[in-house]
Amino acid sequence: MKATILVIDDDKKITTFLRRSLIYEGYEVLTANDGITGLNLVEQQSPDLIILDIMMPGMDGIEVCRQLRKTSNVPILMLTAKDDVSDRVTGLDAGADDYLVKPFSLEELLARIRAQLRRVKPDRQKNRLHFSDLMLDTGTREIKRGNREINLTAKEYELLLFFMRNPRQVLTKEQIMDAVWGHDYSGESNVLEVYVNMLRQKLEASGEPRLIHTIRGVGYSLREAH
Repeated sequence: MKATILVIDDDKKITTFLRRSLIYEGYEVLTANDGITGLNLVEQQSPDLIILDIMMPGMDGIEVCRQLRKTSNVPILMLTAKDDVSDRVTGLDAGADDYLVKPFSLEELLARIRAQLRRVKPDRQKNRLHFSDLMLDTGTREIKRGNREINLTAKEYELLLFFMRNPRQVLTKEQIMDAVWGHDYSGESNVLEVYVNMLRQKLEASGEPRLIHTIRGVGYSLREAH
């Protein structure tokens, strides 16, 4: 899976240059020209790495970095036009993982990106469950079918998580109810069918093949269509 990089810089020439260069290198790229937009994209898209300019109007890169570190451990590579030790220290103290001074060499930037992604890849991959074209990240609770993001309720998420932890197995209704609703659940008897139908609608919203199949008289199974 391609790593996603978010570039936050108010200089549109730099964001355009980096976007083209990084796409050429095989990355998925998001761009923002101010701190607020950048923070919103982090929340919505969960990028694998952020390239962040310090000198921006409004919310500067230092404050963006501090805000990010309240909720995220995503690697942050800071860019600045100032080659000043105090600026570097401030950026690193705010939570940046690395620092590069403008103008910079593209080759050096790419090397630093690769180094940061190598460092975090094992942890991120450990959180991700894959089945067919479906991905579920237990760390961020992000769900994607191909490139399409899927928003689930808390209970729909728990149900899908149970299926993805037990792929291709025939799961009885009792097993699923115990795992997702608990042993003492005494609500509506058809609640599982209702939630499976809602989950199917969201997973198949763009016409994708069915993955959650009914096993008549038994339960359900997460498996590829035959």
